[in-house]
This record gives sequence, structure tokens and C-alpha cells, in this order.
Amino acid sequence: MNKLLKKMMVALLSLGLVQVVSADNVPDFKEMLQAAEQGDADAQYNLGVMYANGRGVRQDDAQAVQWYRKAAEQGDAEAQFNLGVMYADGRGVRQDDAQAVQWYRKAAEQGVAQAQLNLGVLYADGRGVPKDDAQAVQWYRKAAEQGYAEAQNNLGLMYYQGRGVYKDDAQAVQWYRKAAEQGNAAAQFNLGNMYTDGRGVPKDDAQAVHWYRKAAEQGYAQAQFNLGNMYVDGRGARQDYAQAVHWYRKAAEQGYAEAQYNLGVVYVNGQGVRQDHKIAKEWFGKACDNGLQQSCDAYRELNQAGY
Repeated sequence: MNKLLKKMMVALLSLGLVQVVSADNVPDFKEMLQAAEQGDADAQYNLGVMYANGRGVRQDDAQAVQWYRKAAEQGDAEAQFNLGVMYADGRGVRQDDAQAVQWYRKAAEQGVAQAQLNLGVLYADGRGVPKDDAQAVQWYRKAAEQGYAEAQNNLGLMYYQGRGVYKDDAQAVQWYRKAAEQGNAAAQFNLGNMYTDGRGVPKDDAQAVHWYRKAAEQGYAQAQFNLGNMYVDGRGARQDYAQAVHWYRKAAEQGYAEAQYNLGVVYVNGQGVRQDHKIAKEWFGKACDNGLQQSCDAYRELNQAGY
């Protein structure tokens, strides 16, 4: 029970869909409606944005879809992308990944980076299209080469895992770094892992700490957990249990089970905090509730000991 978990998380990536594009400086509704009804694609797109976001009108996803569709059918790329999002999320229409793919593709072929990313996600997940990692890589690369950070991170992951491309840690590092330098927390975490493991770069714990910290300061729970472990081990930073507790707590408060467990361990051992078996038991209970069996065992031990 008194052994800290030292699991260094593998490269993670949220393949989430980008949200609806917003329009700036939306003019008067009546003026916009008149232009839209006369077939002006920009007005139709902006009217869709107004309805989707409830800007100047009552929020109405069905109306947003109607106006996005009119603009999309005239070839407006942003409207095509937004219509794809509405189908992907089931907003104003029945959820339909195949329709999302159709509209993302139209926008992606016009160079919309967000659409290229989302199309890559759907190919990677096999949603609305047969799963095809090579196609996912193709679309991620198009968006990544436009400087889109989420796509750069996704492309790095594909190289790391050897999905749709030959496995290549150096290429993974290259793309993670591009995204990390733009402030993408997932990429910062992934780059930290590469430095920790010496994959694609020389092993360098100080660099790992540097990148974990950047992601941790953005609230990335896995990076907070790993940064806590680096402080416990004195890797890349001077050993400091108080700092370890600080970062474990941040991850634990987000529901990260391994950090909850480690926080319980430091309370049992009095490392960086005053020893307190009752608080330790609380954290073991939280991690147990989150499915970590090791923490259930620790909770049971403390319970049997009368805490």
C-alpha cells in the first residue's frame, strides 16, 4: 500500500471534433435575413451562426442547419464545415456520421484545416466511413501543414503508433514539437513522454519536466500526474515531495485515479504532507470509485486497521 504508482502514461490524444466556426460583426438580423433570402451565401452562413449561437435571435439549431445547408450547397466552405459539425453532434438534425463525412470532405477539399482534422478523426475512428488510418494520416497531414496544432499532434501520434505510416519516433517528435510550441497541451504531454523514454530524442529528464510542466499548468491531468512522479523520483528536478503532492492533488481533483491513489500513499507515509490515514483513506476511496483496484485494496487495508 505504501508504494507509489510510477506509471508514465503513453502518448494520449483526444480526437474531439472542433466546434462551430463563429462569425464576427454580425449585422442587423432583418438586413441579414433579407440578403440570405435573396441567395447571398455569406448572409446564409452568418444567419446559421446567429441561430446556432443565439446571437441576435433565439437559439435554434434546426434553423441554423437550414441556413448552413443553403450556403453549403452554394459551395461556402465554412458553412459546409459547420453543417458537418451539426451532423456529427446531432444538433438540429439526426446524428449522422456519414453526412458529417460528406460535408467535412467538401470543406476539407477547399482547404479548411478544421474540416481536414475532423475528417481525419472520422477515418481514424471508422465513423461514417470504413476505418482507414492511411486516409486519416493524409487529412491530418494537410491540416498539420497549414499549422493546425491539433492535427500536428494527431499526426505525431500516428507516427508514434505506426498507424497509417511506418512507425517513426523522430517524426512523432517533430510533429509533437510543432504543436507543443503552439501551446497544445496534449502535444506538450506527448513530447514530455518522448523525452522521458528517450524515443526519437536523447533521453532528457529536464526536458521532460519542462514539457510536462507546460501541459500541467494548462490543467492537463496526465501531465500533472507525471510531473508529480518526476518530483518524487528527483528526475529532471530536485526531489521535492511537497511539489509532488501539489501536482498529484491537481490531477486528483480532476478525478485522475492514479493521482488519487498516489495522494493517498503520500498521506499514509507522511511524505510532503502531515501523515493522516483518514485523508489517505478518502483518496484511496475516490480512486477505487474510479476503478483502480489497487486503491480498493489500500482502502480495505486502512478500513480493517480501524481508520
